[in-house]
Amino acid sequence: MIEDIDRCDCTTIHEDVVGKVRNGMPRENTLMDLSDTFKVFSDSTRLKILCALIQAEMCVCDIAALLGMTQSAVSHQLRVLKQANLVKNRRDGKVVYYSIADAHVETIINNGMEHVLE
Repeated sequence: MIEDIDRCDCTTIHEDVVGKVRNGMPRENTLMDLSDTFKVFSDSTRLKILCALIQAEMCVCDIAALLGMTQSAVSHQLRVLKQANLVKNRRDGKVVYYSIADAHVETIINNGMEHVLE
């Protein structure tokens, strides 16, 4: 049963509030892009990879060893993260190193972690 405080019994539309909020709402395509980004964050393996890359730039072999996964599985997840612009890579000879794309990624992870640990 819904508590009384959670239920609104009024039928009045507060036009000033609705208008102000409507003007501040992001465009639909922006919301879809944001939704897609959060879908990438919804996988715990990808989160583990991002948490590792926040601490250090790493190659696929290092990430696979850290997480106890195959290099193929790690490569697949890195591809998803790269397509979402959450990680970047650089080549040094035969080795490809991965790192987080920018400080925003670390902020999102840290804010999410702070929220779940409250």
